[in-house]
Amino acid sequence: MKRVAIVILNWNGRNHLQTFLPSVIAHSLALADIFVIDNGSTDDSISLIQSEFPEVQLIQLKANHGFTGGYNRGMKMIQNEISVLLNSDVEVSENWIEPILALFDQDPKIAAVQPKILSYLEKDSFEYAGAGGGFIDFLAYPFCRGRLFENIEKDLGQYNDIREIFWATGACMFVRTSLFNDMEGFDEDFFAHNEEIDLCWRMKNKNWKVVYCGQSQVYHLGGGTLHKSNPHKTFLNFRNNLTMLIKNDRSGFLFSKFVLRLILDGVAGLVFLLKGSSKDMVAVVKAHFSVYKALDTILEKRKKWGKERKQLKEIYLHSIVFESFIQGKKKIEIK
Repeated sequence: MKRVAIVILNWNGRNHLQTFLPSVIAHSLALADIFVIDNGSTDDSISLIQSEFPEVQLIQLKANHGFTGGYNRGMKMIQNEISVLLNSDVEVSENWIEPILALFDQDPKIAAVQPKILSYLEKDSFEYAGAGGGFIDFLAYPFCRGRLFENIEKDLGQYNDIREIFWATGACMFVRTSLFNDMEGFDEDFFAHNEEIDLCWRMKNKNWKVVYCGQSQVYHLGGGTLHKSNPHKTFLNFRNNLTMLIKNDRSGFLFSKFVLRLILDGVAGLVFLLKGSSKDMVAVVKAHFSVYKALDTILEKRKKWGKERKQLKEIYLHSIVFESFIQGKKKIEIK
């Protein structure tokens, strides 16, 4: 058994596996065991792996448990020290693993590390999911260095650093396997979207570090499961993000933040409507009612993961909504 496990979750992703597995095998096999967790696929993904990629170890689930449930079940079968949760639509590069392992060796309090995430289609640009490292503002709206809402930066070497961040993208997250399982993995009520931010927030509340490593880079296609304008994706993003805020915020100002979120999410719904996206507007409303219905469960989770007051330094103490849409900022400078 090697120190590292690369763990790819697959659901009916034959084409992605055929396109992207060769780079993973070519640049990783010397240091890592490679696993594919199959989430009950109905295409010929499994036969493809068995016939064309014998180096890959299969973990077969009988049903589609979503991103969260699929990984949670599969990760319980992984024994390697470090796991790389890698989307099936990611092309990796030479020597992408070594600099990240060095960081784990240097600091035992590092829980997770993210490499630089560039676009597979425009390789000189950052990719939406993760970019140069993830952060949230004080209302839990997520953003990245290299990406603020729909504004995507070119990679000019501006994020070639190593630094602590707030969250690492689930598209390519290196994590200590035992810690992932000790933290009970992803919140399965999320199903998909924001689950990695929630996990990183819980780990940070337990005094673990999440780090970005600009010396490692991968290329993410993105949008492989749900298109960004899909109303179900809108529902998941708004529901899960608000759930995450209630579960994890330890600032002492949760009620005030909750009220502000009601207002701003309402404005977002109105903007969707004015743009002709009535289904997205309805998705925002449904997301809020879903949170209210599950509030007792969410508060139980909040209690479970601790109530001590904590102000994490990687939370941006301003509003990215105000700075982007009112002030016109295209990027946020994080000190």
